[in-house]
Amino acid sequence: MKPIWIVDDDQSIRFVLEKALAREQLPVRSFANPRDVLAALADDEPQVLVSDIRMPGGSGLELLAKVKERMPNLPVIIMTAYSDLDSAVSAFQGGAFEYLPKPFDLTKAVELIRRAVEESLREEVNDERGAPAPEILGQAPAMQDVFRAIGRLSQSNVTVLITGESGSGKELVARALHRHSPRGDLGSNGPFIAINTAAIPKDLLESELFGHERGAFTGAQTMRRGRFEQADGGTLFLDEIGDMPFDLQTRLLRVLSDGQFYRVGGHQPLRSNVRVIAATHQNLEQRVREGGFREDLFHRLNVIRLRLPPLRERNEDIPALARFFLQKSAKELGVEPKRITDDALERLKLFEFPGNVRQLENVCHWLTVMAPAQVIESKDLPPEFLGPVPAVSVNSLHVDPAETARALPQGGYSPQPAAPQPGNHAVPTPVMAAAAAPAGVAAAPSSSGEAPWLQDLETEAKRLLEAGSPEVWDLLTRQFEARLIRTALAITRGRRIEAAQKLGIGRNTITRKIQELALDD
Repeated sequence: MKPIWIVDDDQSIRFVLEKALAREQLPVRSFANPRDVLAALADDEPQVLVSDIRMPGGSGLELLAKVKERMPNLPVIIMTAYSDLDSAVSAFQGGAFEYLPKPFDLTKAVELIRRAVEESLREEVNDERGAPAPEILGQAPAMQDVFRAIGRLSQSNVTVLITGESGSGKELVARALHRHSPRGDLGSNGPFIAINTAAIPKDLLESELFGHERGAFTGAQTMRRGRFEQADGGTLFLDEIGDMPFDLQTRLLRVLSDGQFYRVGGHQPLRSNVRVIAATHQNLEQRVREGGFREDLFHRLNVIRLRLPPLRERNEDIPALARFFLQKSAKELGVEPKRITDDALERLKLFEFPGNVRQLENVCHWLTVMAPAQVIESKDLPPEFLGPVPAVSVNSLHVDPAETARALPQGGYSPQPAAPQPGNHAVPTPVMAAAAAPAGVAAAPSSSGEAPWLQDLETEAKRLLEAGSPEVWDLLTRQFEARLIRTALAITRGRRIEAAQKLGIGRNTITRKIQELALDD
């Protein structure tokens, strides 16, 4: 890791920070003025820059501007004994990572520098701000099933039914299906037309879909083309199809059957070459049984079904989604993107998100506006995220392999990640993971109810404490973390991201730990 640069004309400040960071095993390089920093940048660069704001021979804000020109992603922490509003605003407008007023609590200062280091390492591992945004984000197995299905469906223009809870991103999947459909008379070079059948009053929906002739009803001053005509040669996305009125379902079925329809008030049959993709959050089979949805229309739409998992079934995707939405919100508002700590991300991962991806996007927009600092911590999250962490039952983690790829009628393909049983969906703890492990994988607990390794840990801790060994906490923690990471890397054959996922930590965290514990050596 590159050193942390401290810039302050006060030698005592430099000395205190040097010693504190050395205890954290973080390399440090100190400077007394901005001129020396700019000269040093010719042949070296820092991991993090910590600078005073007022110094002889130059301003910290001027240094911030010059450093950001060369290294736009470098976290810069501005210190000052003059805690005025103008200085704080100027620091953040200049792209500062954080603003640290003097006198500061040393422990909090080191914690802030540590967070800046993590951010810097994250940028090195994956410069998300410079990379083009993917169509749909998702590393979870459930989303990988959806991606594979989109890839297979890219070879045809078959009708697709997308099911999933509100806010889970069904229209994004529909747009991806359109974009990757074959080019030609009917495909990605044609228009993509979307209509939410639940958002349009019943009396207007027919005209929206099929158009109307002049004078067909009061207010019809001119002829209007409907969505089927507008989508000719492309894709028509019918969102919330389960809410379509029953009588309109009959007209839709006729169009899907023979390709013909009439405008409202019209007498001349029209044809439209359209690929239909429908979506719903409802259980259409149940709607059919209740008489609210035509069975023949259901089978006409249900050629290929894609189930889009709710966010609680793919919570490992929350960190990437949150960072993406923070970048997106900042761009929309014209402000500097905010960063989010691993602790805050873990807190987000424990939330149910009944509103799914749309709710997470709204939360990130709220944080962009309301979070008090450039770095979002757990305490900055909205109140609903700050309650006690819910318990998790082993039963809620049940997965039925038979449900992962259910074949549908008419040769349909349906990636079906298993839905969790009712209950909470928090990340399992190591204790629960051990409880759910097959026989022979984990050692059985002793008669006292504790796992044997916990008793061994207690014995070793007692021995070290009684012997007066220094820094027992750090010693045992480092050994524990090193063994965990080595084991995970052995299982994943050195693949760090996969190892981090298995351990339930962020990829930037595992990268930092590998460096701290010298596991690369």
